[in-house]
Amino acid sequence: MSIGNRFLARYLGLPPAKGKKLDVQKDIAIPMRDGVILYADLISPAGAGAGVPAILLRTPYTARSAGFIRMFTDLLAEAGYHVLVQNCRGTWGSGGEWFPFGSDREDGLDTLDWMARQPWFNGSLGMFGVSYWGFAQLACGPGAPDCLKALVPQMAASRLYNVYRRGGIFSFLLTLSWNYSTFVTQRKGGMLSQTVSYYKGLRSLAKGFSHLPVSEADSVALGFTSPFFQGALMDEDPADDFWSSIDYSSITSQITAPVHFVAGWYDFFLPDELADYRALRDAGRNPYLTIGPWTHASGVKEGFFESLAWYEAYLKGDKSNLREKPVKVCVMGTDEWACMESWPPKYEACNLYLHGEGGLSEAPPGTGAAPSRYWYDPADPTPYVGGAIVTPDPGPRNNTKLESRADILTFTSGPMEKDMTIMGPVSAGLFVRSTLEHTDYYVRLCDVSPDGKRSTNICEGITRLKPGAPKDGDGIINATITLTDTAYCFKAGHRIRIQVSSGAHPLFLRNLGTGEPDGTGVIMQAADQEIFHDAGRRSAITLPMIKKGPDDIPHSHETQDGDGQCSG
Repeated sequence: MSIGNRFLARYLGLPPAKGKKLDVQKDIAIPMRDGVILYADLISPAGAGAGVPAILLRTPYTARSAGFIRMFTDLLAEAGYHVLVQNCRGTWGSGGEWFPFGSDREDGLDTLDWMARQPWFNGSLGMFGVSYWGFAQLACGPGAPDCLKALVPQMAASRLYNVYRRGGIFSFLLTLSWNYSTFVTQRKGGMLSQTVSYYKGLRSLAKGFSHLPVSEADSVALGFTSPFFQGALMDEDPADDFWSSIDYSSITSQITAPVHFVAGWYDFFLPDELADYRALRDAGRNPYLTIGPWTHASGVKEGFFESLAWYEAYLKGDKSNLREKPVKVCVMGTDEWACMESWPPKYEACNLYLHGEGGLSEAPPGTGAAPSRYWYDPADPTPYVGGAIVTPDPGPRNNTKLESRADILTFTSGPMEKDMTIMGPVSAGLFVRSTLEHTDYYVRLCDVSPDGKRSTNICEGITRLKPGAPKDGDGIINATITLTDTAYCFKAGHRIRIQVSSGAHPLFLRNLGTGEPDGTGVIMQAADQEIFHDAGRRSAITLPMIKKGPDDIPHSHETQDGDGQCSG
């Protein structure tokens, strides 16, 4: 392991390299079913032969056995595994043409079959990795040979539509920044060059996010047209070939290898990763699930240790480090870890109703309450702060400055008399009326500190309304907004707040209000938005409340670091 990677491993909290002698075979040619050759490196304990299991890592992002990948491969090899690192089709010397996520199932299965025939293979194989590496695991998991015995997808899912089009709305920030990182920054070679490119990219991306039409944003920010960006932008229906060709969610339940999902409360993969977990749970596979207070770029240390424990259990037969209960989640607010049999735990749906003057309570609103109003102008789109992003300042952030904008409504409860814990799905039902047929509604759940100086985002959701949405006689629509699952404790003295607005640009592509296609629209129209909260139209947020009774879950806790704190 290089000196730079040793420092990075220490920064991430990974165990130090033990300095064991490793054998490295470079540029191994692996043929695919269509004759294309993919290249891989094999890192092994010195002289291991067929005496140890194997782990496969498939990546498009950097050269095999180079950069930060070597940090993981060396640590895994030192722990007693052959580690095969393969560059995906069309990347870093591997043959063929790379289209993101496009051939990972077939190429992954071919690689597994190839590994099973090697003289150094002992019959037990696992896969490793976060994000794209995790998707590669789920893509080839269904129908894999029996020798695949352990998967640990971290911050990943088998379905990508909701990642790049949350609720059908284009995830502009993620898609454009991921394209810049993948096709520009990560092609710069060394870590210093990549860092310089990254900060240059922040300026280029800002230009792209403000540009109309959006179909030109990739050219503005990247300097070229990206087919993946164009497909994600233009193909709005999940049934379109662009999305269906890289969607393996319908066969996830066919995975027979033991799976441990590692997820983050502030990760954009979370909804679909939970869907994969449920698919395997419902199929009787007993998957494990760990969810921490992590963003997409954090939780590396915990994911690595969970992976090691999983490999020891299912590749080496030592289950002494496996926890008793399959599900373990960080309850934010108290930063304790809760263990349970499945997700979500038993909860009671609790409605908090919106009231005039920005109130929020369990008491339903009375008659005669006037609606709350705000003006949304796409020429000055409502911005975002923190959340499920990979750009600077992700995760939980102070929203008080954002909430001072006139295009955001806030509804806040009184102080909590005692701790209140929620664990599970969150949703909002709003009675809304707009002067436009095309408009969005965005809801964010927050925790307000006792002094009122900090409003911390917990989870969020967005929905898009179009012509034809059912209306009552007054033109009012009952809109449902699905927020992401969470586990959070509102401490005594804190208050619950929800934000209501019509966007979070460029986290989600701003609605121009005219109905023009996402990619080609340039005309903007502002809207007068109303939120109704009276006896006949009870707008509310629904929270999964844990009652803390003797039979309620969770009732046992364990720590990740030995100090009772969640790592983040």
